[in-house]
Amino acid sequence: MSIDAQVKAALDELEVPYTRRDEGQYLVTLEGTNRLNTPTWLLVREQSVFVQAFVCRQPDENHVGVYRYMLQRNARLYGVHYALDRVGDIHLIGRIPLVAVGPDEMDRVLGQTLEAADGDFNTFLELGFAESIKREHAWRSERGESLANLMAFEHLFE
Repeated sequence: MSIDAQVKAALDELEVPYTRRDEGQYLVTLEGTNRLNTPTWLLVREQSVFVQAFVCRQPDENHVGVYRYMLQRNARLYGVHYALDRVGDIHLIGRIPLVAVGPDEMDRVLGQTLEAADGDFNTFLELGFAESIKREHAWRSERGESLANLMAFEHLFE
């Protein structure tokens, strides 16, 4: 069975929503809570399956704090790690060796990707976008708009 077929079979077995873009290219949708979904690419390469998930855009502020958090968090992640793209956006990237491609390893790596992207999302927003969040809260408050999706950051408004 080809690696492409193994990836497809593993995703089907895990019942993970995905779109096959081309041979060896899968866009998986990982559904979360803090970050509603995390689009994650699985790309079959010569020696591994490359994993890449967009997490957050480049922070507006406190770059040192955000990068420190990323580096410390990397020490506790399995199969993926935080990295920056050429414009400074935050991604999770990793590689699954071809010999390990199967439902168990795919579940571990995709599970870690979801746990990190979803679990760290509000931390990234708080560290890198606190002033924008405060401005948004003030703007919504002045206009009587809903504050529901800002409640995770209410400690910033005191």
